[in-house]
Amino acid sequence: MKKILTILLVVLTLAAFSGCVVDTPDDDGVAPETENGTTQVDPITHLRIGYQPSTHQIAEMVAMDKGWWKDDLARFGVTEVTEYSFPSGPPEMQSMMAGHLDIAYVGVAPPITAIAQGLEAKIVAGVQVQGSDLVLRPELADNYTSPADLRGLKIATFPPGSIQDGVLKKFLMDNNVSINDVEIVPMGPGDAITAISAKAVDGVFLPHPGPAVIELDGDGMTVASSGEMWQDHACCCLLVSNELIESHPDMVKEIVRIHIKATKYLIENPNESAEIFAEKTGFAADKVLYSFERWDGRWISDPHIELNCTIKFAEVDYELGYIDRLLTAEDIFDMSFYDAVKGE
Repeated sequence: MKKILTILLVVLTLAAFSGCVVDTPDDDGVAPETENGTTQVDPITHLRIGYQPSTHQIAEMVAMDKGWWKDDLARFGVTEVTEYSFPSGPPEMQSMMAGHLDIAYVGVAPPITAIAQGLEAKIVAGVQVQGSDLVLRPELADNYTSPADLRGLKIATFPPGSIQDGVLKKFLMDNNVSINDVEIVPMGPGDAITAISAKAVDGVFLPHPGPAVIELDGDGMTVASSGEMWQDHACCCLLVSNELIESHPDMVKEIVRIHIKATKYLIENPNESAEIFAEKTGFAADKVLYSFERWDGRWISDPHIELNCTIKFAEVDYELGYIDRLLTAEDIFDMSFYDAVKGE
């Protein structure tokens, strides 16, 4: 007995120093393996997804409505999927930094600030480009001729570190308008729509469908789309925690597959996608369809499309003092999963 204990101790010691991980075996007593033959750790049974109530992120909603998140990930051990809605990207990233989210549909800008502050996560897929509008109250829109006309106005948009905050401030700076000459008020989409309706602000810069809703209600008119303000700018992305990337790479690969499938579905089925969005968020379906007609956005899944602009966002954030170091593409992206899926 003493000899057996001695041998066991030696084996455990060698395992510890060799970096081996003890895994929970399958029913047949064999530890699970990934597609590339490496040992898989214990499965994640509960997937937690962050998203925002914007038409930019309908792919997430389509995948949830169709049951793809749960059904397609069941073989990895997922039995429960929970969504969490956020008014904008910065609070969504705070939740992810606190460990409450596994993946997030979010603008590319908020992860930059979060990663610079220590968030361990990577962008693995693109979601959407452009798709926000600068809307002024009708009487102000009638007299708008250039960004210089924004001086002295009160504009509501998403908080500092968001896509909308970054695009709006870059737009002002590019046109020699000091950001100090415009009162920029951080608000979520619902509050901003209410504020311009009540004439508590002069304008808003919001992702769709907010601008379309404001126009249809007669409370404002679009004077510039975000593509005019920053052509082909990246907007939303799919962000995944490093824990999933490192410990569950095959599951991340399937998450990217689901996102690609959902993006293709929503592009091919706009009417149904509008109904799914309306039911999820409470917006009227006809206003959502009007938003599809009015916006300059485009749904995508390829993260390569967003790379250069995201690096530019990092430079803008550094100039604005939101981050204290410039991030590289390697800090922000992991495109290997998308490339692997597209190469199948």
